[in-house]
Amino acid sequence: MNDIERLLAIESIKQLKARYFRLLDTKAWADLTALFTDDAVMDMRESTNVRDESNLFIGGPAFVRNLRGFIEPLVTVHHGHTPEIEVTSDHTASAVWAMEDTLWVPDSVASPLPFKVLNGHGHYHETYERNADGRWLIKSSRLTRLRVDMR
Repeated sequence: MNDIERLLAIESIKQLKARYFRLLDTKAWADLTALFTDDAVMDMRESTNVRDESNLFIGGPAFVRNLRGFIEPLVTVHHGHTPEIEVTSDHTASAVWAMEDTLWVPDSVASPLPFKVLNGHGHYHETYERNADGRWLIKSSRLTRLRVDMR
């Protein structure tokens, strides 16, 4: 892979992650599901103050199905920043993204969640794979938190 191809791959991965955040917050579930490889591993076990072993998912559909059940009634804003992207081959890459998210439970929603507002800061640790059509997809994602504030 030459330098131009590497830069194009990096830009494609940046757009993929931007699309992930937008589709997540606009709750476009089918489009969000299409961003993952069939065997994607989504590790959200450290996504709150307490490690939760049930937050490990195999496959984009399983991850999105669970996510939808959790955040459908919420207002969410997710931001990714300062990506450190390494293209590891013509068809694979990895990255670490700084992130911040805020989740609000509307007053009109009866929710079992232990917060009305969650604000988190941390990192996404991800791998990517380019498919046969040349599209980059999320192969794995692990969310770690530096801080979570709930009120």
